[in-house]
Amino acid sequence: MSPNQSRIAATFAKLNAEGRKALIPFVTAGYPFAAITPSLMHGMVEAGADIIELGVPFSDPMADGPTIQKAGDRAIANGVGLKQVLGYVREFRQKNHTTPVVLMGYANPIERYDQLHGEDAFVRDAAEAGVDGILVVDYPPEESESFAAKLRAHGMDQIFLLAPTSTDERIQQVARIASGYVYYVSLKGVTGSNALDIEDVAAMMPRIKQYVNLPVGVGFGIRDAQTAHAVAEIADAAIIGSRIIQLLEDQPHEKIVPLAIDFLRGVRKAMDA
Repeated sequence: MSPNQSRIAATFAKLNAEGRKALIPFVTAGYPFAAITPSLMHGMVEAGADIIELGVPFSDPMADGPTIQKAGDRAIANGVGLKQVLGYVREFRQKNHTTPVVLMGYANPIERYDQLHGEDAFVRDAAEAGVDGILVVDYPPEESESFAAKLRAHGMDQIFLLAPTSTDERIQQVARIASGYVYYVSLKGVTGSNALDIEDVAAMMPRIKQYVNLPVGVGFGIRDAQTAHAVAEIADAAIIGSRIIQLLEDQPHEKIVPLAIDFLRGVRKAMDA
């Protein structure tokens, strides 16, 4: 990895050289148990995850469907906030120095963190913990120039969402300041909605790639290995969240990591097939 290349860029470059696509699982930090997150992250890597997206629990997550909302509520009840999430990343980094970690969440916890700990404390502490990318659902590109620049100065990428409704102008705005990868939300609606339509996604890819010179990951609606395989044929990454959360719901502590590994191994195998 060159000194100014982010871990995310290095990961995609390596996958590209191998002719493979990225598997990006998402899990809400602190779900289903407060301290299980670092072990779950290691398990996901063992199962073939290339990048991990960690959801920062928030009380009012507008882009998330009932599954991830419920997981966030449970994590908050477990006493997990942004400070704990950074702690999990720090713990994960004690053993893993290569797998990129992206925090996905909302503006409110970040701005609250800076109020409590001082201006730009979040960017500094996230970089120090070993975070590689930040996806803030409610930071649109036109409001993000200075935040993106601060992240880049600390070796982190700002990831943006694009949707089926994104105009060419919006795609160009994102292309101008995004780094790492771009997250294409494959359907209108919230996380965990209907099954995605592969033909719709395939039709959208050239429109995005016309302007965006970064890898494009597809998420919202990938529920099984077969869909992940289909997505891997047309995009650079498959992002899976709600399905993993559902799988872990109501499971005893000792089953959490093995279940996640088993599910993701099947997905990885299908994507590599």
